[in-house]
Amino acid sequence: MTNLSVNINKIATLRNSRGENKPDVEDTALKIESFGADGITVHPRPDERHIKRDDVYRLKPILRSEFNIEGYPSEEFVDLVLKVKPSQVTLVPDAVDALTSSAGWDVEANAEFLTKLVDRFKEAGVRTSIFVEADTAAVKAAAATGADRVELYTKPYADLFPKDPEAAVAPFVEAATCAKKLGLGINAGHDLNLENLEFFSSRIPFLNEVSIGHALICDALFLGLEETIKRYKQALKHA
Repeated sequence: MTNLSVNINKIATLRNSRGENKPDVEDTALKIESFGADGITVHPRPDERHIKRDDVYRLKPILRSEFNIEGYPSEEFVDLVLKVKPSQVTLVPDAVDALTSSAGWDVEANAEFLTKLVDRFKEAGVRTSIFVEADTAAVKAAAATGADRVELYTKPYADLFPKDPEAAVAPFVEAATCAKKLGLGINAGHDLNLENLEFFSSRIPFLNEVSIGHALICDALFLGLEETIKRYKQALKHA
């Protein structure tokens, strides 16, 4: 079964909007685990507009599930990951001022840079995932860096899904199949939701993990956090 990692950035955004500690990020993360999530994802950005570096340090010793830290591998980010040693680091090519992740790596153009990073993280015992488009060339290049996994950028799938689900998922099945043949684990994330997740995961039954934040938190406003996580987990089950 595919694991559900819940991105808690939006919880931190809400907390930061008042300058206090409500909602409590640590307490919420523990509740998310207790509701059935398989992991917690954070994306600390340089401006700390949501998750702060201190949050990352405080979360690591209390979490019982997998801890995934994603972000652009600046020296500051790399230092944070090497000190915290999460279960997984996901490398994304975001600009400093990016609102959200909006593209995968040009892995071939950044092969040397990414390979050196993968080596550093592997030496520290941290599983490494590279954020890529649903493109077999990018997947092959990611495998060549020595990465453990790729995370497929799923916004193009989400955008096309309402009009043509089969066409939307086809390149992702191809990319995921390529990754599996190369021995890579497969993660996915961005704009996956309760409408499109079940179809996506059913077409890629060997999907290791999905990371979902914005849509899940939006659903939780109406359904409640516990019920929302239950529904996302159900969408990841295969007959």
